[in-house]
Amino acid sequence: MVGATKFAMQLPACMRSSTFRWTLLATGLFAAVIVALLGFVYSKTKDDLTTRSDGMIAAQLDVFAALSPEQRLNAINERLKLDPRRVQLAGLFGPDGRRIAGNVESLPPAIKIDNAIQSGIVDRIDQAGRVKQSVRMIGRSLPTGDILVIGRNVDEVTRIAGTLGWALALGLISVVSLCLTAGVLLSLRAHQRIAEIKQRVQLIVAGDLHERLPHRTADDPFSKLAMVVNGMLDEMETLVHSLAGVGNNIAHDLRTPLARARLTLERGRANAETLEQLQTVADRTIDGLDQSLSIITAILRLAEIENSQRMAGFGKVALTELVREVGDMYEPIAEDKGIALRIHAPDELSAHGDRDLMIEAVANLVDNAVKFTPPGGQVEIGLVCGNGENIVRVRDTGSGISEHECDAVLKRFYRSDRTRHASGLGLGLNLVAAIARLHGFRFTIVPGPGCVVEIACPHVPESDLQRPRDLPFKLANPSASTRPDPALGARAPMKLARATDG
Repeated sequence: MVGATKFAMQLPACMRSSTFRWTLLATGLFAAVIVALLGFVYSKTKDDLTTRSDGMIAAQLDVFAALSPEQRLNAINERLKLDPRRVQLAGLFGPDGRRIAGNVESLPPAIKIDNAIQSGIVDRIDQAGRVKQSVRMIGRSLPTGDILVIGRNVDEVTRIAGTLGWALALGLISVVSLCLTAGVLLSLRAHQRIAEIKQRVQLIVAGDLHERLPHRTADDPFSKLAMVVNGMLDEMETLVHSLAGVGNNIAHDLRTPLARARLTLERGRANAETLEQLQTVADRTIDGLDQSLSIITAILRLAEIENSQRMAGFGKVALTELVREVGDMYEPIAEDKGIALRIHAPDELSAHGDRDLMIEAVANLVDNAVKFTPPGGQVEIGLVCGNGENIVRVRDTGSGISEHECDAVLKRFYRSDRTRHASGLGLGLNLVAAIARLHGFRFTIVPGPGCVVEIACPHVPESDLQRPRDLPFKLANPSASTRPDPALGARAPMKLARATDG
């Protein structure tokens, strides 16, 4: 066992691979089948030739037995003269066993005179001399008392069958050799590809995220696998860079309110002289800490949604009721800002999803629209049906989103230069997109002046709608800023920056 293991370790790597082992197994099975086939062909060929030979000598015996004694002698001699291959045998013997004619020296002692074909060894005599031959022969006692023996040399049958067997055996050796060669080549090719992939993977593990697995044609299984893995690596690289960017943004956005709170405390400690001044300092510090807590709450909320932890709460939701509730909630805010908030939901439409999350998504869109629409403008919340989808559409008369920003606004903490002065965290549309992905909805941003955003939900029949529930949140101060109240926790609607805010 130890010697076999040592010998196997000394073999080339390509011959120790599973590809070569499977090829070896398949070749062995193929060879076994071919050997069995060779045995069958050899046996069948020999039996067929023997059967044909037996039929010939039986027919010749009948012909000779039907002749007269004189004709019989002449027929035997003529037959033997026309046998240059020396395969025909014939003998005519008297009742006492004396040879009368033919090329069989003596009556075979084991022959049965019963018209049965049998195998045996006889002594053949002719002009070439005396020789022993293996024959198939038949004997019959004639009416005159003589014994007629007709035979045929079976060495020829054996030679023909042997020649066929050798031809098949040589073909088997060639095929097995070809299979083994193909196995070695395939194993070597697979080993080279794996070694190349291993080298690239080691570079990726070492930190080179730009490295990709090599691939050639699309029909090659290794290339197909490499392209799938490369796609995964592209996504991983994007996520890693995005994670690094998110970390930097979180640190930056947390540092600003925390630094402001620290500076406020330092100034208050140095300059405050009365209790009222100290209370003012404390209030400002609490506002800065609340802003930091709102960032953390928003990030945790996004993580909860993106990890699909809310699937159990799915049901059929009445979209008309949902749109009207969000409109009623933001109408006072829009009125205080001098913005006309209109709701257009004439049809009773529904969708399948989590009602709380869907209200949260629509509320974020409306909050952004109200926040960035100038006084005297208009915000419209619409509900339409088309192409098998129920579409919630929020339209405003603000500055809108440029085409090159449509993808950027979906990133976390993205805020355009035009909206950095406004309150917000740059997580609003990222949250909406996460909710849409969780539900399998289509989220669309239409670029141009006057922002238009849509959430398209697959149509659901109106039967068995989920009963509307109470809103899971409230506005902390409808007449003031629409920043989320940290006291409401993760289920509070994200009153964050609008599309141009991120």
